Amino acid sequence: MLDVFEPQTVKVQLTPNALRVLEKRYLKRSSHGIETPEQLFRRVARAAARAELLYDENTDTKAIEEDFFDLMASLSFLPNSPTLLNAGTFSGTLSSCFVLPVPDSVEDTFDAVKNTAVIHKNGGGLGFDLSGIRPKGSMAGNHADAAGGPVALVHVLSAAADYIRQGGIRRGCNSVVLSVDHPDILDFITAKSDPNSLTNFYNSVSVTDDFMKRVKENSAYPLVDPRTGDVVRSLPAREVFYRIVDQAWRTGDPGLVFTDRINRDNPTPSLGKLSAITGCGEQALLPYESTNLGSINLVKMLSGGEIDFEKLKKVVRLAVRFLDDVIDINKFPTEEIEAATKRTRKIGLGVMGFADMLLRLGIPYNSTKAIAVAESVMEFVTSTAHEVSQDLARKRGVFPAWGQSIYGQRNIPMRNACCTTIAPTGTLSIIAGVSSGIEPIFAAVFVRNILDGENLLEINPYFEEVARERGFFTRKLLEELVTSNHLHERKEIPEDVREVFVTAHRVSPDWHVRIQAAFQRHTDSAVSKTVNFPKSATRDDIAKVFTMACEQGLKGITVYRDRSRELQPLCTSEIGMRLIKHIFEMNNQYVGGK
Repeated sequence: MLDVFEPQTVKVQLTPNALRVLEKRYLKRSSHGIETPEQLFRRVARAAARAELLYDENTDTKAIEEDFFDLMASLSFLPNSPTLLNAGTFSGTLSSCFVLPVPDSVEDTFDAVKNTAVIHKNGGGLGFDLSGIRPKGSMAGNHADAAGGPVALVHVLSAAADYIRQGGIRRGCNSVVLSVDHPDILDFITAKSDPNSLTNFYNSVSVTDDFMKRVKENSAYPLVDPRTGDVVRSLPAREVFYRIVDQAWRTGDPGLVFTDRINRDNPTPSLGKLSAITGCGEQALLPYESTNLGSINLVKMLSGGEIDFEKLKKVVRLAVRFLDDVIDINKFPTEEIEAATKRTRKIGLGVMGFADMLLRLGIPYNSTKAIAVAESVMEFVTSTAHEVSQDLARKRGVFPAWGQSIYGQRNIPMRNACCTTIAPTGTLSIIAGVSSGIEPIFAAVFVRNILDGENLLEINPYFEEVARERGFFTRKLLEELVTSNHLHERKEIPEDVREVFVTAHRVSPDWHVRIQAAFQRHTDSAVSKTVNFPKSATRDDIAKVFTMACEQGLKGITVYRDRSRELQPLCTSEIGMRLIKHIFEMNNQYVGGK
């Protein structure tokens, strides 16, 4: 860490909200003061560049440091939060995604609880698969009906994670899956019926192709005791499916994970089956594996009203190298995690600002043109990332499990078993000042409920730019948009602007799925995305999306019906009116006095 926060000549261009997030969550403090954003990026760049000495002691690390610094300071690319928080501080992990096994024994279970606390303390998020846990009421030791079952265990893990704030700053983010053939599946489906329960966990049901086929056929399927392997009873597949649908309609949980689809892309099938997903569903990992993620800001990849693929290529090449270096400077929470992670060296390069890029290209999110852009961009990112990984493999060596991988079988050198992942980029997209991940914009004007209850007003910068240029940017319009989100109904907004500024609830569910599928076709791991529904959506609407997700080849699906939870991370509300009033009182010239 920079003990004395040395001055930097480069000035990072950040929005007020980006600065607020950095100050609240990321910038280090010492007796010498608080870091600037420039000093944060310098700290991270310097730490990553030092890894290069492991492969060539004559490497010009200063030059590489400058490349990494420029990559981040320009906001063209940002690594995941733990890297920003911990790189160069000589403490804390740099990975954001972990999977911990939870064996079916008391001793091993509480080892998992301990490791959960350690990982969250250092800023990571976790994924668990509890399908191997014996059902509730099973024999435990010499005691009949003593086992608590997987649902009780989720509560134990949740309590441990909730007690620890990530990096001392935020609550832990977790994902848990349970196989649809587990005897406790019905209890698991409704585990989050209480809105105050398991608020730091996202639950998903792991379903097979066979189960989805039985749903279509309206036939029964077996429930299997994971401890004995015995079939305990059968349930109608369609009935279970609609119970999942009903609960997702009520609360947003659970989602679905398509385990057969995930394992068709498993790069190291001989090492085991991929059964657990992390955080927001973007990464499937083997037990004890972790990975570090990073996202390219697609808005920065535009030049002259077009996608600058030459610039994108340069950014991808540098970003992959950066992420590979992070593995070598990482401080892992346990020896098992370090061994498993370095065995496959998985990284997850993704994108953010996709919706904002479309706005600047004049392309509606819900259009075949948007799908074509998604396909071309992600295919380019992944193919370039693979080329870089192959170059690194020739210089630094293949990942240790390469001989047991699909790449070893094809004699294709690879440094990393996986290269690309689409993460949600929550706070990273705020820092970059762009739309999150591949989501459509939530609204042109809205309120973020983050930072321990603090509310941030967000005005889409491109909307503001267009509205100013074309003369319809007024306080009255902002106030009406922040409380209604009905941009498409505003007659003072030109029709061509309304057509392009398509907000999340105006994107029909099938377009959400089609965009996600376009990215998934060209992504090594999985794609984090939420299908937004209006409050008026029916259960059948959600059932259709779940079915379509399976048919489109998605690895997982998450849905959310507006206002099905009391507190939403994004909302239009009266709070926004107060924030807009504050802005205008602070600066009467904000919109020329209008």
